[in-house]
Amino acid sequence: MKIALLGATGFVGSHLLREALQRGHHVTAIVRDPRKIGEQPENLTVVQGDVTQPAQLAEQLKGHDLVLNSFNAGWTNPNLYADSLAGNRAIEQATEAAGIARLVIIGGAGSLYIGDQQLVDGPQFPAEYKAGATAARDYLAELRSNGRLDWTFVSPAIEMHAGIDTGRTGQYRLGTENPVFNAQGRSLLSGEDLAVAVLDEVEKHQFSRQRFTAAY
Repeated sequence: MKIALLGATGFVGSHLLREALQRGHHVTAIVRDPRKIGEQPENLTVVQGDVTQPAQLAEQLKGHDLVLNSFNAGWTNPNLYADSLAGNRAIEQATEAAGIARLVIIGGAGSLYIGDQQLVDGPQFPAEYKAGATAARDYLAELRSNGRLDWTFVSPAIEMHAGIDTGRTGQYRLGTENPVFNAQGRSLLSGEDLAVAVLDEVEKHQFSRQRFTAAY
């Protein structure tokens, strides 16, 4: 499969890139700074691109089977909310303009529900992640009205960061609107296994126009 990957140099994106290449897909990594991409095997093409230029991005996306969006506007960005929404909207727009049917977006866990409340609206939600999580939640609400693209929105586990050191086990459990908890009441997943879950969805295509989540 020919995959266009946005955000390939980030924490999640770098795991997605590695997993996709290992599975033999051809990946075009569209990045702001190509120097941040290290080893470049034969099935990787690196292109300099900018999500703030949707017309140019659409040209770069043409000819791919799927767009994999792991764009992150930067957790320390003072305009994180607005820039996150703008970037995701631009990628959505460029995907449609390029004539590509499938779009897979890596969102956040903040839009998952505990009862009737989304996590991001809870009193214990970390303040430093609120802007980004709220942007992801609001973008998902917009995306649900797109009946033209065959989209999938991925909400990682609540705990999904570099400190989860299980590595790649290839194991995970799936959910849709609610977090997946283990026997200890935790929702966690390594970056490597998030990539496994995402690439499994790329290949199996189980969640058309739906959101899913994954955790151990």
